[in-house]
Amino acid sequence: MGFFHMDSAWEVHALRISDIKVIGAIGNLKTTPDARMIPKQQKWTERNQMQECTQIVTVLSDFIKRFNPSVLPLSCPTDEDASPRVGNEDLRVQARELVQHMKKNEQVDFNNDWKLINVFFNAQNQCHPCSSSQQEDHMTSSMQELTRILDYLHQEVPKAFVILVDTSEAENASLSHQDHGTRGLNEVCECTEEPFRLTTVMQRWYYQNSWEKFLASGRYDTQDTFTAIYQPFLQEVDPSLFLGKQASGHFLSKSSVARALSLWNSMMDPTGKKEELIPAGKGIPIKCPTQECPYLFTYRNSKYLPISPKTTRKTEMKEGSEVRCPDMNPSNVVPTSVHNLRPADIKVIGALGDSLTAGNGAGSSPGNVLDVLTQYRGLSWSVGGNENISTVTTLANILREFNPSLIGFSTGTGNQNSAAAFLNQAVAGARAEDLPSQARRLVNLMKNDTRINFQEDWKIITLFIGGNDLCDSCNNLVHYSPQNFTGNIGKALDILHEEVPRAFVNLVTVLTISSLRELYQAEKVYCPRLILRSLCPCVLKFEDNSTELATLIQLNKQYQEETHRLVDSGKYDTKDDFTVVLQPFLEHVPMPKTSEGLPDSSFFAPDCFHFHSKTHARAARALWNNMLQPVGEKNNEERFENMIDLICPSQNQPYLRTYKNSNYTYPTATATTTAAAVYGSQLQCEDRAPSTSLPTSVHALKPADIQVVAAVGDSLTAGNGIGSKPDDLPDVSTQYRGLSYSAGGDASLESVTTLPNILRKFNRNLTGFAVGVGSADDANAFLNQAVPGAKAEDLIKQVQTLVQKMKTDQRIDFQRDWKVVTLLIGTTDLCDYCTDSNLYSATKFSAHLRNALDFLHREVPRALVNLVDFLNPMILRQVFLGNQDKCPIQQASFLCNCLLMVREGSPELARMKEVIEDYQSSIRHLVESGHYDTREDFTVVLQPFIENTSLAFQPDGSPDVSFFAPDCIHPNQKFHSQLSRALWNNMLQPLGKKMNFLDLAADIALSCPTQEEPFLRTYRNSNYTYSANPTIENWGSDFLCLEQGSSNSGPTSVHQLRPADIKVVAALGDSLTTALGAGATNITSLSTAWRGVSWSIGGDGILETHTTLPNILKKFNPSLHGFSTGTEKETAGLNVAVGGALAQDLPSQARELVDKMKNSLEINLEQDWKLITILIGSNDLCQYCENPEAHSVKNYVQSLQQALDIFYKELPRTFINVVEIMEMVDLRQIQGGKCEVTTESICPCFGRSLDNSLELQEMKDINRHFQSGSSMITYSHQYMEREDFAVVVQPFFQSTVVPLDDKGKPDLSFFSVDCFHFSERGHAEMAIALWNNMLEPVGQKQTYNNFTYSRTKVKCPTSDNPYFYTLRNSGPLPQENNTASRVPYWAVLVAAAASFVATLVLVLVWRTRKCSRKEERPINLVSTVF
Repeated sequence: MGFFHMDSAWEVHALRISDIKVIGAIGNLKTTPDARMIPKQQKWTERNQMQECTQIVTVLSDFIKRFNPSVLPLSCPTDEDASPRVGNEDLRVQARELVQHMKKNEQVDFNNDWKLINVFFNAQNQCHPCSSSQQEDHMTSSMQELTRILDYLHQEVPKAFVILVDTSEAENASLSHQDHGTRGLNEVCECTEEPFRLTTVMQRWYYQNSWEKFLASGRYDTQDTFTAIYQPFLQEVDPSLFLGKQASGHFLSKSSVARALSLWNSMMDPTGKKEELIPAGKGIPIKCPTQECPYLFTYRNSKYLPISPKTTRKTEMKEGSEVRCPDMNPSNVVPTSVHNLRPADIKVIGALGDSLTAGNGAGSSPGNVLDVLTQYRGLSWSVGGNENISTVTTLANILREFNPSLIGFSTGTGNQNSAAAFLNQAVAGARAEDLPSQARRLVNLMKNDTRINFQEDWKIITLFIGGNDLCDSCNNLVHYSPQNFTGNIGKALDILHEEVPRAFVNLVTVLTISSLRELYQAEKVYCPRLILRSLCPCVLKFEDNSTELATLIQLNKQYQEETHRLVDSGKYDTKDDFTVVLQPFLEHVPMPKTSEGLPDSSFFAPDCFHFHSKTHARAARALWNNMLQPVGEKNNEERFENMIDLICPSQNQPYLRTYKNSNYTYPTATATTTAAAVYGSQLQCEDRAPSTSLPTSVHALKPADIQVVAAVGDSLTAGNGIGSKPDDLPDVSTQYRGLSYSAGGDASLESVTTLPNILRKFNRNLTGFAVGVGSADDANAFLNQAVPGAKAEDLIKQVQTLVQKMKTDQRIDFQRDWKVVTLLIGTTDLCDYCTDSNLYSATKFSAHLRNALDFLHREVPRALVNLVDFLNPMILRQVFLGNQDKCPIQQASFLCNCLLMVREGSPELARMKEVIEDYQSSIRHLVESGHYDTREDFTVVLQPFIENTSLAFQPDGSPDVSFFAPDCIHPNQKFHSQLSRALWNNMLQPLGKKMNFLDLAADIALSCPTQEEPFLRTYRNSNYTYSANPTIENWGSDFLCLEQGSSNSGPTSVHQLRPADIKVVAALGDSLTTALGAGATNITSLSTAWRGVSWSIGGDGILETHTTLPNILKKFNPSLHGFSTGTEKETAGLNVAVGGALAQDLPSQARELVDKMKNSLEINLEQDWKLITILIGSNDLCQYCENPEAHSVKNYVQSLQQALDIFYKELPRTFINVVEIMEMVDLRQIQGGKCEVTTESICPCFGRSLDNSLELQEMKDINRHFQSGSSMITYSHQYMEREDFAVVVQPFFQSTVVPLDDKGKPDLSFFSVDCFHFSERGHAEMAIALWNNMLEPVGQKQTYNNFTYSRTKVKCPTSDNPYFYTLRNSGPLPQENNTASRVPYWAVLVAAAASFVATLVLVLVWRTRKCSRKEERPINLVSTVF
């Protein structure tokens, strides 16, 4: 490392890391209660408190060991009383314990070893003193306690370097993530007044500053062997962000590692310079001592000098003004129009906003940081009235020059509730969401004040907000979205517009806040950076050029743009005595600079964040000038370092300027009107009230009862291309989630029609909707978790993420709130159907959809799920073909090749139409099953409005592409608006009467709930009865494969074997292959072997009536030989399976089969390709516990090997399926009165074991060893040396579970009367699974069976992959983590070999246990026949 040295330091100011011999710590790091819990109810444990401290010591010692391997870490002492205490008094006990421990520890040379001691403490309680007068008392007592501890260590411990570590910033950071700001703390701490974040920040800064000065004074530097330094904070960061090798140890918590790494890095910084900001999300290098500064930093060797901010700037003189306007008279007659309003006509002044209007720190003297808590309302730029214009420049004082009788202005200091505040109702720390309540208070004050003639007096009200929103925006982009920001401003303006006569409202746009970074980053300018970054983290904590900073700047711009749009809408110019005028002077205001080009801190209060009186004066002048500048010509870029001269009303225009007296036309008026007509909607519903009491039944749910809206799906719901311009094809990748029909919440219903915007007309507190653009992972997506390109199989992940978000988001009461979740999926699956007809079959589509709905049904209370029928891709084909000159071919072929690029009238297109109908049918069957109507608070409703979509057409007959994004595939906003309207109307239509078509060209009006039918419609409140499932006549399958031909010439390689090349089929096994009981209707017919319907070898009837492997193969080669028919042995064909057979019987069956083939006149042994299927082992498993040696895995594998050896030696041109044995344990679930035989008697080794018993677990392990054993021998090299021979494991049984019915119980229709053997339906499912496995590559074969009924589950070979898959033609096996290296063939065998050894051990276990068991009952004939 280069830092080792031989001699130990002789003084603490020359102490190196390698000199440290002992590291210890005191203090409890887990003493902050959750803000949502009352401290008295907290449960504290000693282990919880000690562990964090000890883990930090462990991580630090790991680092120090790289400099000094012999360093000794000490566990943190504990206090016997585990409950948290007020302050830090318990540290005294710990300090004594630590000292005693070091003295007694034989590994520590107490007098000579250098010790690093960390003292962890919290500079503030979470429930900090509620009044500022208590704060200094609290901090003084806390410092006194810690000083006594340091005094004790100083007196008792030689050779010690003590770090006083303040953990309060880290704990406040965690608090800030619990909620927005400090909301709710007043209830927790029982404060009479809700605390302002600035109070907490100031307290922490004051405490830190006091400690720095105290320790730097030299109190603990009187000896050369002791010092103490202050570590100002432990910033919570993700430990994964640190670059370099970290401390090891799986037991370490992320919190401990992060804090230790942060502390280590801070130890490498000089004292007084430990405030370096760690950029959020950036990799953080682990710091090391340098050659220039190899020592631990102390105040002395850092040459630390406390900075005195008082010396950095002179006390500012008050900045007055002079008003010399020629005409300062009021109107001759009090005007009735706001557009004829002169300054002297103003009688009342008020203001709304945050701490910049409250005047925090405006009159603070330089360096008096704590005084920033004082609200100097009399100096406030927009409403302050201290003294007069000659000494204090404010808008109120300017107006008093025109009308000395003006009232409403604030004077002196105090909060909004003080009498001197009057109509300055700004609240420090306020955000846009707080404006409506401020407006309400302001209106009430004006109405109730006898000095104000509310109806007659002209009023000027200035509204300025947004800084705090931007400062916190990165924590929740949805909450602080531009739409919410202007929406909240709009709510406040609505109150004023509706209730306040004769008012001129100044709406001042938010300033460009990123310029604050210049002040923060200027090293030559003194600023308390801890305060700055605590007050405005989202502006300051990210790196220059970072994505996060770019997002903030864009958001800032959107705030300004949306504010313009709000005013430009003209909605506040509907009355002649009221207007809202945008005053933009702060929009592009740059950071004021000194003559040296540095940020001029004299414009700021001592915290470098709030405005000083100088800035208030300049802002007042700029606002006044803006008020006199015509709308459309207002200055939006004032330079505050330049003196701003006051302008006067002119003779031609003596009025405060409005849009009308400026001859201004709102630029968005025409566009807004046009867009609103197309995209917006009007809701004429009179009754928008919620239920009298919150309903408990989903069938009594009114629209206003909905609190949460969410959606899952594909790119249609994600919003791809909704807002794209017609010629901007690349922009289709943009996800306009805020415009999405089912989950978007941009703007309002008047301009953007979406389901959430409709619901917000009923409930303004609706949450969950998305705004703006971005991916599902972005915060503004919120509960729109749709993912572009998603297919049905992806739904389960989406709903899992959705539920997790709903459970953890504090805006949602998961158990209580009613939710509407909209699900639309399927188009993407259909667009890829031709690439893999099995993977995208209607059956699998339905299964994936059911998995997602099952999860919602199981996890989500109080929910109505809209299941929207998918957009029929034939519509897209119609649009594309009708506009080939406008629609991009390459894009279409990429997105939906299976439908858009096939020939009209082709079999492929006909097949696709059938599959679409199957998809739609599967959706209906899923809902009509009633499976999701088993709970009173949950239902799934099919909304079929999109099932039949009618396009709009141009005069030339071509489809109107104005409803589509530039790719002609994704719907644009015009289309989404129609989707939203149709969905809403569907939700109000009763089941059985829902519209199942959408006419894009129609003028769709929004329906309203009626007094008779006020609820969202469900099956119950529609008096609807689900139709019964159609009767299934047989278990056949439909054959949908187009390519059925054999190889052009007979293949010589098994790796190029097509289905049509198979000439002979055969099978070995036990009663599952003989099909014992497959057609039995009672116990007497159970012993019949229904070989003709056997899954692997039966040939009764045709595929359309009996699904078996031979019947599938007969579709490819009608001349197939060897299959069984009927129930007689004489017609068994090449089915040599025997009921009750064990693995040891396989060699004899193999010999019999070879002889049959050799003696058959129908088989050309040398030329015919043969397909043999082997399934054996169930009987071995069921009897394993009776004789583990006889039925061991070893014997099983040897018997299988002997059979394969016979075939390999004697049969040319052979493809062998070895089917893995099924998971037997699930058969235990099957029981009940309909079962003629119990599992216990049929399969005792599984049936008689108790649940969770060791015996049952061992049987499950043996079961898996049987499975892996078959793989081990099958893929042995000894069967790979011939080109015309292959053995392939088909694993569909590996993870198969017992199929369940709609009630969640085993579906007995798959089983014979003994509830153990399979019925014909079960055999059909096995046949499909085996066939599909044969067409899947090795390593990608499905290891479970899909029991969902469908006649279209049979997979087809493709032109790209026409062969049965073998190990060789499957290509490289799938790699984990996308590694490039190939897995050799033998890799398949490795895992199986390990289980072979384990089996030998289990045999011994069973042998010893069997000796101690009671004698088992004899096994009857039925139980042995499998």
